[in-house]
Amino acid sequence: MMNGIVLVVQIGLFAVGLYQLVLSFWGLRIKKEKREHAPRKTFAVLVAAHNEEQVVGALVDNLKALDYPRELYDVFVICDNCTDRTADVVRAHGAIAMERRNDALRGKGFAIEWMLKELWSMEREYDAVVMFDADNLVSPQYLREMNNDLCNGSRVIQAYLDTKNPVDSWITASYGVTYWFCNRLWQMPRRALGMANFLGGTGMCFETKLLQEMGWGATSLVEDLEFTMRCVQRGVYPTFNYDAKVYDEKPLTFQASARQRLRWMQGHFDVARRYFFPLLWAGIKERKWTKIDTALYSISVYNVFISLVFTVVMWFDELLPGKPTFLSVYDFVPVWVGGVALIVVYMQFPLALALEKVRNWKMYASLLAFPLFLLSWYPITFHAFFTQNNKSWSHTKHTRVLRLDDVQKF
Repeated sequence: MMNGIVLVVQIGLFAVGLYQLVLSFWGLRIKKEKREHAPRKTFAVLVAAHNEEQVVGALVDNLKALDYPRELYDVFVICDNCTDRTADVVRAHGAIAMERRNDALRGKGFAIEWMLKELWSMEREYDAVVMFDADNLVSPQYLREMNNDLCNGSRVIQAYLDTKNPVDSWITASYGVTYWFCNRLWQMPRRALGMANFLGGTGMCFETKLLQEMGWGATSLVEDLEFTMRCVQRGVYPTFNYDAKVYDEKPLTFQASARQRLRWMQGHFDVARRYFFPLLWAGIKERKWTKIDTALYSISVYNVFISLVFTVVMWFDELLPGKPTFLSVYDFVPVWVGGVALIVVYMQFPLALALEKVRNWKMYASLLAFPLFLLSWYPITFHAFFTQNNKSWSHTKHTRVLRLDDVQKF
């Protein structure tokens, strides 16, 4: 019986990987037709900031210069438990500083929830709310794209997430490769098939009416993933806008990257526990494949964890003297099939760079070290599994001041 379970789990992991590989084919081609609308939606632009005096001024200047009528949007910076001059810098650059003090409820999700309550009590009403991080830079047409999507019926929109500093280190290059891959071969296929896209923590746009109906309620370590799950539960499918670009600063060192990714995985385990079975059951009962797809995405963190555990156990079993205890899929298919599968999966990354017209040769050279970045997810996820009850927010310090003119399409 144990051998049967082991074999079923291996086949299940393979099936999930094959499903995503097949899905990626719908990202090879981009449909360009879309309906344009004159600017008419009003926006509250929210920036979450904790001790970001070094970088927040560049973002505020960037936001004030967007190609959208200035009277149709206001910029608010949530100065969350700041102990530096973030609020002063925000005011000096002409945005509205909203200062919050709460040592008990720390983290971006709580800060957003507080800010939305403040926003609903203001005299001016907005059609939509957009959210950024303080280290971001935004393409000039961002609000025009959000206006178009809202007028076309979207209620929750995720922009294209790019990397602001991909050439700074092999770690930032790895983030860049990951983002280009996710935008083109994860997000685009789901947009093409009318399925739900996944929110990415920044560059998000929400219809105000929906936020008021639902409430924010996403206060986990991965508030973006949590809100995605809540939307899909309600039958509201976030959409992906390929043409609205947001550039996000990534940590330079492996240590800082591991700390950030550990927080993501801890939060991902938390969300998976709470949303996988309800979404899966709803998808089966309602015959809605989008809900099943979102449920499968929610447990991708468990796929990584189980893959690691099974790989270690199977290799250990092989090394022991005598006949192996557990059955392996390679008892039924040649070993070379697994090698070919790994090559096919890995080749998606250079393919994504080519599809996204990345021109910088350093990004292609970074693919040599990229497998190390991919492998590092396994110990990070393993650690996250045993620390998933951690709720403390780890802040990533940003000091790299870039302007939009400095950011090129690599």
